[in-house]
Amino acid sequence: MHTLPSKSKRPYLIRAMHEWMGDNGHTPHIVVDASVEGATVPREHVKDGKIILNISQSAAHNLKLTNTSVSFRARFSGVPFDVWVPISSVLGIYAKETGQGMIFSHGADQPEPPHDPQEKESAKSPRSHLKIVK
Repeated sequence: MHTLPSKSKRPYLIRAMHEWMGDNGHTPHIVVDASVEGATVPREHVKDGKIILNISQSAAHNLKLTNTSVSFRARFSGVPFDVWVPISSVLGIYAKETGQGMIFSHGADQPEPPHDPQEKESAKSPRSHLKIVK
């Protein structure tokens, strides 16, 4: 029996958190690793290799949250800019008002290894790569 490789959870979690924040009247922001190849962001706003982007409906026009990228048009210092970042460059998503959100670890995009049914289950469950952001 062949199984398809597992897809990354990251884009699904980003979309879910974005919707949850919007439904609660919060402003979703993403933290992006601007050094990832292909990331198109306004470089003058990058600090320590990262940029924080407001992806609320009012700030991010024509927002697309796909399985491979985040893209939208926004104004930075009054100048329109087309942002495009690979999903793997998104390090986290949080609500500006509360700080609640989700941080992704670098290995979070790797699919889980296949489970061997003959292997005994470990008494300990694996630690989650997710962290609570307050």
